[in-house]
Amino acid sequence: MFAVPLDHGRPEGAQIEIFARQVVAAGKTDANLPWLLFLQGGPGNAAQRPVGREGWLHRALDDYQVLLLDQRGTGRSTPASRQTLARLGSAQAQADYLAHFRADSIVLDAELIRRDVTGGAPWAVLGQSYGGFCTVSYLSFAPDGIREALITGGLPGLTATADDVYRLTYPQVAKKTVQHYERYPQDVDNARRIAAYLAGHDVCLPGGMPLTVAAFQSLGAMLGAGSGSHALHYLLENAFTPDGDELADAFTYQVGQVVYPFATAPLYALLHEACYAQGTATRWSAQRVLREFPEFDPGPAIDGTGLLLFTGEMIYPWMVESDPVLSPLREAADILAGREDWPPLYDTARLGANDVPVAAALYYDDMYVPAEFSLATAAVIRGLRPWITNEYEHDGLRASNGRVLSRLIAMIRGTI
Repeated sequence: MFAVPLDHGRPEGAQIEIFARQVVAAGKTDANLPWLLFLQGGPGNAAQRPVGREGWLHRALDDYQVLLLDQRGTGRSTPASRQTLARLGSAQAQADYLAHFRADSIVLDAELIRRDVTGGAPWAVLGQSYGGFCTVSYLSFAPDGIREALITGGLPGLTATADDVYRLTYPQVAKKTVQHYERYPQDVDNARRIAAYLAGHDVCLPGGMPLTVAAFQSLGAMLGAGSGSHALHYLLENAFTPDGDELADAFTYQVGQVVYPFATAPLYALLHEACYAQGTATRWSAQRVLREFPEFDPGPAIDGTGLLLFTGEMIYPWMVESDPVLSPLREAADILAGREDWPPLYDTARLGANDVPVAAALYYDDMYVPAEFSLATAAVIRGLRPWITNEYEHDGLRASNGRVLSRLIAMIRGTI
């Protein structure tokens, strides 16, 4: 556990705790291996809980001792939830508190922790997805703390607004939906039938949250993972009870875990759009931009004449309103959506003068992080070596069993 300021601009003010877990290969505890800080995707997700040398961690432990950081507000770090935020009183106080939980604060936390852990020596950083966003912020504001940076699926648009992001990700998720239907043609009718049922019935999930057509469409977030299309198909194929009269309990239970995952990661919903905000308000960007894409209207699919398009990694106001772990924070979420004075997250001049070795995996078909923005950012960061591939989806670090990380390490070392 490490004590850090809630607001790094006021180091004498309120403190919070950050938890980090050291992982070292058996037999190497005395090897004095270099440190690798892992920054998890999110925002708002705790670092993974290892149960052995699995996946990318297996590869990392050959060369590093790894620090799995529970970013502020997640895991065993001081939590930020409806229960803890209620103690702050007003919605404005809650929003002001939450404004300190973005990448810029995470980087400054890491810098304080690094001085304790390494004695001041720079460390390697591995950033996955949102963790990559944090890594680019790290390279912007504290590059002296980094010995080498490895980024997977996480090169953000340096000046892109949330609107810019969704104007690219909506067409991408529409493309992924069509590809899913080409792979599993029977799911065209499966999705239409489910949507029609939901349009005509009030359905509650086991947790009490409503399952609406819009909520059903949000299952498209699954399509961004390498095996996501298959998982979605197996979910849809047993949606109804054998007599076909109602949705099966097993289906609604599984849907609830995908559509409403916020009990374990409330910050994911509350700060999702804010992770793109720099000097402008997001104003529920995903909901606003959706109106620019009428093809997502479920009406024609419900009528049996069109495809039901799924949505992706978007946060909508109805998610906050419908989920009991978020609904007490709806007013605070609205304040955050209207906030205009967000500080910058990246320094393009500093990145253009970068001298830290950086290697990044850019997934060309990434449904969450637009390749157009990632390619532009790769061109800005001096010395960055990009690996552009469509062999993996956004979860390539996890799904590749160490191959993605191994390639990035080889790129950093100049062996490929």
